[in-house]
Amino acid sequence: MRGHTDENHILNLPLQDTHVDRAPHTYERWLVAKLMRMAGSPPLRFRLWNGDVIEPGEESAQFTLQLADPKALYSLVTNPNLAFGDLYSAGRLEIEGDLPDLMETLYRAIHQAREKWPRWLEALWRNHPPRSTGMPEARENIHHHYDLGNDFYRLWLDQSEMQYTCAYYERPELSLEQAQLAKLEHICRKLRLKPGMTVVEAGCGWGGLARYMARNYGVHVHAYNISREQILYAREQAREQGLDTLIDYVEDDYRNIRGQYDAFVSVGMLEHVGKENYPALSELIKRTLKPEGMALIHSIGRNRPMLMNSWIEKRIFPGAYPPSIGEFMSLCEHGNFSVLDVENLRLHYARTLDDWLTRFNSVEAAVSEMYDEHFTRAWRMYLAGSIAAFRAGSLQLYQVLFTHGDNNELPATRQDIYSSPAASENT
Repeated sequence: MRGHTDENHILNLPLQDTHVDRAPHTYERWLVAKLMRMAGSPPLRFRLWNGDVIEPGEESAQFTLQLADPKALYSLVTNPNLAFGDLYSAGRLEIEGDLPDLMETLYRAIHQAREKWPRWLEALWRNHPPRSTGMPEARENIHHHYDLGNDFYRLWLDQSEMQYTCAYYERPELSLEQAQLAKLEHICRKLRLKPGMTVVEAGCGWGGLARYMARNYGVHVHAYNISREQILYAREQAREQGLDTLIDYVEDDYRNIRGQYDAFVSVGMLEHVGKENYPALSELIKRTLKPEGMALIHSIGRNRPMLMNSWIEKRIFPGAYPPSIGEFMSLCEHGNFSVLDVENLRLHYARTLDDWLTRFNSVEAAVSEMYDEHFTRAWRMYLAGSIAAFRAGSLQLYQVLFTHGDNNELPATRQDIYSSPAASENT
């Protein structure tokens, strides 16, 4: 990729020669038909490498998939969870039709079809377990994704606080910037922040939430992150905004958090923790949260346990595992925490990703100049597939508010959270 020499950033896609001068064999046509039946017979048309077209069996096609070579077909048949993203990124699979709509159609069809899959197919198409999220591996995983460069993310994230997590579209007409600030306000209200309080944040991204809390609520924040690129950006912004006396951005793993705080908050980090580490995280929150403190975790999740898609885990988010709601609650059960509020913002994340993809598509030439066209295609697929996953219900977005099980100093209702709009009228 242009602009980066670190091999951890290279996608290592299958970019082999795709020139083919033969017609498809009969069994290859049969494989296409078999693949579609196993995927639930979605309304897809296949155009093969010689221009031959295979129409869907029962309904008219809404989308067309074009395969550049026979090996692309074999990859799809044997390992679609990995091959679909790789082939699209490499330009060996082209798509006619709206990409998020196609992915949503596929997800919905496959969700229904997989209930009837034979065991051998379930084993063949299974996703692999996530990579380790131990302390050394966690740093490598985060480096792979978040240290692609601040300039890259600045191209298509919001211009208010550089938020790379679900926004809160309190009103449908909100811009991305307004919705991201509304998300930050929504979190602060749930935590019932007051001037002079101390807050610890695990996994702070580019530091926008910490700055928002310090600026608007007068709290002191210790924000932990192991991404060097993000920490440098966060510190620079805090200095420029005169907030560095209220915020300490710590370049360290969340497992090294010490001290006691009035609030614990984590936005978009639990997906990278690994469920085997939930008991330790629960114990950390228990010892760092003051007796009357509040904790909030904002995370992608699922309705039931399921591994991350192989392609996302391998190419985009190594070590990622979105927990089921039951696995999420196990974290609270382990620490004997009282769960005060669970909110699902699934469709808000679909809208957030849609805004991101629109902006990403508008700057794709600049992205390709930074990296290359294969990287651009991979990230387009990642954003489009994520939109589809939230629309289809494969992914959820949970905000869970909790406190110590014996804390009685609690608001009687949630009325104060909604007493006025979270979203500002101004951008």
